[in-house]
Amino acid sequence: MFVLQVGRKIESVVLPLELLQQLKSSDFTDQQEYDAWLKRSLKVLEAGLLLHPRVPLDKTNSSQRLRQIIHGALDRPLETGRNNEQMQSLRSAVMSLATRSDGSFSDSCHWADGSPFNLRLYELLLEACFDSNDATSMVEEVDDLMEHIKKTWVILGINQMLHNLCFTWLLFSRYVVTGQVEMDLLHACDAQLAEVAKDAKTTKDPEYSQVLSSTLSAILGWAEKRLLAYHDTFDRGNIHTMEGIVSLGVSAARILVEDISNEYRRRRKGEVDVARTRIETYIRSSLRTSFAQASICIVVGDVHYHFISTFLYLQLFQQFFELISLCFVFL
Repeated sequence: MFVLQVGRKIESVVLPLELLQQLKSSDFTDQQEYDAWLKRSLKVLEAGLLLHPRVPLDKTNSSQRLRQIIHGALDRPLETGRNNEQMQSLRSAVMSLATRSDGSFSDSCHWADGSPFNLRLYELLLEACFDSNDATSMVEEVDDLMEHIKKTWVILGINQMLHNLCFTWLLFSRYVVTGQVEMDLLHACDAQLAEVAKDAKTTKDPEYSQVLSSTLSAILGWAEKRLLAYHDTFDRGNIHTMEGIVSLGVSAARILVEDISNEYRRRRKGEVDVARTRIETYIRSSLRTSFAQASICIVVGDVHYHFISTFLYLQLFQQFFELISLCFVFL
C-alpha cells in the first residue's frame, strides 16, 4: 500500500519514485508481474523527466545520471523497497530534475506535466469513464469518477480548457473505433466541441493553440473524408448520421478558421462564412465525384462525349437535394 506522509501535498510527490521506494518484489504475486511494474515505472520517469519535460533540459549531470540509472536498471533490475545506494542515487537524480522551477512560485514537482506526455496520461484516465463491458456507454458513477480525475490536474498541468479538448477527442475517437453507430457519442462530441469553441475565443496561449489545431485538424480530416464524396459513405441505412458529421466538420472548421487562422483576422469577419464555404465544398466535390463515376465516356476522333443515364442522373440529384435540405440547418 502506498502511504503519503501527513502534510505532504500530492503535487510535491513524484508518484512513481515513491512507489519504487515503498514497494518490493514480495508485494507482487510473482516475479514477472514485479518486473513488468518496475519497467513501467522507470519508463514513466524517463518519459516525464527526460523525453517530455515541462522545464526544458540543460546539460546537467542529473539528466545524464538519471538516463544511465534507468537504462542500467532495465538490464540489471533495481532492488526496490529499500533505502540502498541504488535507490538513493535514483531519488537524487529524479528530484533534482523534478524540482526545477518553471517560473511559477510553487513547490510542485514537474514529472508528468510536459506535453504531450501529460495529455496522453490524462486521456488514459478519462478512458476509465467508459464501461469495460460496453464500449459505447459510460459508467453510472461517471460524475463522481470525474471529480476524482480532476484532482490530477495539478500534477498533469491540466486546466478546464485542456480537459474540454481531451474529453472531446475521447468522445470522437470512441465513436470512430466502436463502429460509428452510437449517435449519443456523436452528439456528445458535438456538444463538447461547442465548449471548445467558447474556450478558443478566450485564449491566445500558443501551447493550447497548437494542441487545439492538431486535434481539430484530425477531426476535420476524418469528417471531410466522408463528406467530400458523401454518396460513397452514406446510404439509407446510415443517412441519419450525416447531420451529426456535417455539424462536427463545420464546427471544427469554424474554430480552425475563426479562432486560429491569421488570415481570418486580417480580413473582415463578414467576408468569410465558414459554414457556407465548407458545405458548398462538400456538395460540389460530391457531385463532381458522382458524375465522374456514373458517366460513360465515348471518344469520337479528338472529341470526348460524356453520357449519364436518366436513372443515375435522377439518383444523383435526389442525393443532392437531401444534402441541401440537411445543410440549411447550418447556414
